[in-house]
Order: sequence, then C-alpha cells, then structure tokens
Amino acid sequence: MIHRRAFLASVLAGALAGALAAPIAGAPLPAFAQTAQPAPGPDSLLNVSYDIARELFAAENALFVPFWKDKTGQQLTVNQSHAGSSRQARAILEGLDADVVTFNQVTDVDVLAKAGFVAKDWQKKFPNNASPYYSFPSFLVRAGNPKNIKDWSDLVRDDVQVIFPNPKTSGNARYTYLAAYAYALEKNNGDTAKADAFVKKLLANVPVFDTGGRGATTTFVERETGDVLVTFEAETRAIKDLYPDRKLEAVAPSVSLLAEFPVAVVDKVVDKRGSRPAATAYLEFLYSPAGQEVAAKAYHRVVNPEVAAKYKDQFPPVRLLKVEEVFGGWDKVQKNQFASGGKLDEVFVGR
Repeated sequence: MIHRRAFLASVLAGALAGALAAPIAGAPLPAFAQTAQPAPGPDSLLNVSYDIARELFAAENALFVPFWKDKTGQQLTVNQSHAGSSRQARAILEGLDADVVTFNQVTDVDVLAKAGFVAKDWQKKFPNNASPYYSFPSFLVRAGNPKNIKDWSDLVRDDVQVIFPNPKTSGNARYTYLAAYAYALEKNNGDTAKADAFVKKLLANVPVFDTGGRGATTTFVERETGDVLVTFEAETRAIKDLYPDRKLEAVAPSVSLLAEFPVAVVDKVVDKRGSRPAATAYLEFLYSPAGQEVAAKAYHRVVNPEVAAKYKDQFPPVRLLKVEEVFGGWDKVQKNQFASGGKLDEVFVGR
C-alpha cells in the first residue's frame, strides 16, 4: 500500500514534469505581461483552492513565479490551501486571508460575493465566465472493470459500492450529485420522484464519505475500498497514470454535467494587503498558453482553442449537460438543492 505522503509526492512530480516539458517553453505570454512592471505589493499570495487541485497549482506556480520575477523583479511565493470547496469558502468568511480563489463550484464564489469579499460581477473579470478550464464527473474502476460499470445506472446496483466525497463539504461531490440527478431526470422523462429515489440509492451505496475529493481518491486507491470512484475526469486520468501496476480504468459515462472551475480575486483581502496586481496577474496567467498547457497536461479540458486542439485526442467525447439547462441556474440549485431543508437534505437522511 502506498502511503499518502508518497502518493502526493509522486503526483506532484508527475505534474511538474509535465508542466516543465518543452512545448511550454516557447509559449506566448499573456497580454498583461508583455512589458515589465514594477514589483508590486507583498512578496506572497495565498491561493485557496479545492481539494484535488494541489498538484495542478504546484505546477502552475512553478512557471508563474519565475515568469513574475522576470517581468517585475519581485520574488513571489504562492502559498496554497486545499480542502473541499465549500469548506474553503466558509474558511474565508471566517478570516482566512485568500488573495485569490480557484474553486470548482460557482456557488462557493457567489457566497463570497454576497458577503462582500468578491466583486458582484466577478464572472466578468476574466474570460469564459471566469473559468479557465472545465471537466465533469467521471468514473475510475478497478482492473478489468469486474463489475462492468459503464454508466450512472450501474452505480445504483446492490452489488456496487461507490466512492465520492461528502456533498455537504465538497464541490466535487455536489457535481456528482447533480450529474446523477440530471441523468435520472433525463432517463425518467423529468419525473422528480424517480430522480429522488435514484440519487437516494446512489448515496446509500457510498460506504464512507470523505470531506474532499483527494480523501475519496485515497480511500479508493490506497485503502482499496469500493468498486468505482466518481470524481472529475482529470483526477481519474491522472490517478490511472500514477498506478500503472494496478491497471485502473477510466470510464466516461454516456452523459455528465459540465463542471466549471471559477476563479476570482478576493477584493477584500487584496485591497487590504496591496496584492491586487500580483493576484490579478496570477489568475490571468491561467489563461495564457503556458498556463493552459499545464492544465491540459493534467487532463483538464481547456478554453484556449489552440491548446485545446493540440490535446483533443486525449479526451473521449461526452455529452455534457449544463446546470442552467437542467436546473435553471446556480441560484435555483442553491435554493432548491443545497440550502438547508433542500433536496439534498431530503435524500441524504441517515447518511
């Protein structure tokens, strides 16, 4: 069994190796960085992010830090904080001084916006509704796929144990819950009672709920619990590569839910610290060809057309539904699904 520390170290090594590969070296710089700037503000940033993004942002930081030093003369340290996305939003509300957030759920940034930590129009501050890359809930199964798991309907069978984190604390898990609900609605012609029963059975098939996505991955891979891990596609592909001896298999369902990864500058903090220039530049870097290369190498689907085309062959086609189409938008999702007494509370009873 591989220990957690060794596991994380191996993931980081792989991510950094991919990030520093030759194709990135000559990538054009983002527009903001074409001219040198004076070294602005404090010499550190705190990026508060979701649980399974440790290695992705370690790789992004490895390129951004020297890039920023070259352009401004400032030696910047980018610190990271990782946990379930919803837990991270609460931590900021309670005093965690994040300069930037790189979350996996729109509602968690909206919570900060409503509390005055983030601009109300934060989705207009960066391209693509402030989401530099995207993914969707997908499956990772054991060697040979012994339970023949191919789609969401297989996850509610009595002989299948499903691993994913707690939807109460993890944006990752909330996407899984919403994707399963969307699948059930479509399969049952919009019958909400049947969709409720479907997701309730799915939740009942989860033997243990970790607080975040990385904990769930550890439970599945290292503790060898469960028959299928449900997490973002990028995580399924990366973990499969990290354990070639186990011959894990990534399985894309027939349909899933588009998962955006929203980013925002935490205005309340950067204005206090004087870190806005570096914080803004850091998030802009994620959209640059170099930043997009890092994300694509880590199996995220990126928004830069040239980089997306370069990595197109590594991604299977999947029909992606949108929160706006199925649920009427994130405001309705928050009110109807995730608020106290909402649908999630109803189907999560006893878990």
